[in-house]
Amino acid sequence: MQDLSLHILDIAENSIEAKAKRIEIRLEENRRQDLLVLEVADDGKGMDEQMRRQALDPFVTTRKTRRVGLGLSLLAEAARAVNGQVDIQSGEGKGTRVRATFHLSHVDMKPLGDIAQTIITLIMGHPEIDILYTYKINTSEYRLDTQEIKAQLDGISIQTPAVITILKKDINEGLDQLRRQNEPRESL
Repeated sequence: MQDLSLHILDIAENSIEAKAKRIEIRLEENRRQDLLVLEVADDGKGMDEQMRRQALDPFVTTRKTRRVGLGLSLLAEAARAVNGQVDIQSGEGKGTRVRATFHLSHVDMKPLGDIAQTIITLIMGHPEIDILYTYKINTSEYRLDTQEIKAQLDGISIQTPAVITILKKDINEGLDQLRRQNEPRESL
C-alpha cells in the first residue's frame, strides 16, 4: 500500500467484517518526539488469543475468499521500515485495537494520503456504522463523529451528496488548520 490512508481503510474494512457498530480512527502526531501514532479500534467480535498472535502473519486470515491476509502484515512492515511497531489488542466479544507507531522524519515514512477520501469512503459505504475520526498534532485536535452528525441531520441520510461534500470539505479544512497551527515559527 502506497500511503497510510489505505492501511486505515483496510483495517476499518476488517472491523466492518468483524461486525463492528463503531470504529474509532485516531492519528496523533507528536512532532517533539518525531512520532506518528495510528490507531483503529472497534467494538466488533474481536479475536481469540491465538488469532491475535498470528494476525501479523500474511499467510493467516479468517476470510474465506482468499488464503492470505496481507493488510496487517503490510502495516507492520511499513511501521518497522521507519523504526516503529504494531500492537494488536483484542479479545473475543471485546473488539480489536490496532496501534501502529511511525517515526515521522524517517526517509522511508509513507505519506498520509487522502485521509478525507478514506473517511468519506467508509461513511458512504457503511452509513449504519458510527465512525469517530480524530487527528491530533501536538496539542491541537480535529474531531469528526458520525454519531453526532447523524443526530444533527434529523433523519436526512448521511449519504446525501450535499452532506458528503460538506463532510469532506470539513475534514480537509480541519487537517489544514491543524497543520497551520503547528507550523514551526520563524525566529526574528
